[in-house]
Amino acid sequence: MLVNCVAYQDGRKLADIQPGEIGSYVSRPECFVWVALREPSADELDAMQREFGLHELAVEDARHGHQRPKIEEYGDSLFAVLHTLEFVAGALRVGEMAIFVGRNYVLTVRSHTERGFADVRARCEREPELLKHGSGYVFYAMMDAVVDRYFPVVDALEVALEAVEQQIFAGRGDREIIATTYGLKQELMTLKHATASLLEATGKLYGGRVPHQCVNLQEYFRDVYDHLLRLNQSIDSLRETVTTAITVNLSLLTIQDNEVTKRLAAYAGLVAVPTMIAGIYGMNFRNMPELNWWFGYPLALTIMAVIDGYLFYRLRKAKWL
Repeated sequence: MLVNCVAYQDGRKLADIQPGEIGSYVSRPECFVWVALREPSADELDAMQREFGLHELAVEDARHGHQRPKIEEYGDSLFAVLHTLEFVAGALRVGEMAIFVGRNYVLTVRSHTERGFADVRARCEREPELLKHGSGYVFYAMMDAVVDRYFPVVDALEVALEAVEQQIFAGRGDREIIATTYGLKQELMTLKHATASLLEATGKLYGGRVPHQCVNLQEYFRDVYDHLLRLNQSIDSLRETVTTAITVNLSLLTIQDNEVTKRLAAYAGLVAVPTMIAGIYGMNFRNMPELNWWFGYPLALTIMAVIDGYLFYRLRKAKWL
């Protein structure tokens, strides 16, 4: 559906316009039009393609979605795909933002995400001197907003990882902890996919030959690049910590299993001694010694108790019990 359709001139808002009026404003060299769509239908995208002369391959990517983050040039226009990330009911949801940028237009297509970008439009309208740069500045503002929304996701994953580490070292090394840790690893991988590809693409917007929409805005795109670089470093660090946490958790589980095995072996040793002595005297041979001795039975029990007591002392000292 259509969210906004606004015309701007010299960094200031002219008017909210209807899609049918786009052509009259786009034809003015001093104006540009900013259109925002959410979950558009095929007919709506086709209408925008006719109004702005969008490349059919870019429109196809926006229509079908599930694209990797990228920035591509089609003649004198840019097409970018960004991944939006947000937590919904405790789960990380991945959405897409497709951005078409021309000399005098910006078209944003938002899919599978609840949170909008009205704050970005308000920010741009509060900065008319920067908005004079036209569609290039809007492109920067959208990228900056999407990238800045990654930081709370990283912070939330970091807090979740710290909680998992506390549970691991509190002795709660169970299957639930392993499942939670692997879930964090998958979410970090999702975040990595969103930032790594975009990092490489953003590097082409401020160094060397840059698209004409980004001329005079290189320092702003370099700031976005720096944010993405920080994000990637934080993600790599968290992924290493998650891998370490998984290894430590498995090691602690192995140690716990070894402790159980040692205890069972110790109790088996304590039972083995009286079992052996009782087994010998239970064979009932005619000429066995001490069968008719009055102190034989108490002595056998005493020997069992003494040997077991000594074994218990040694096993306890060795921390097997």
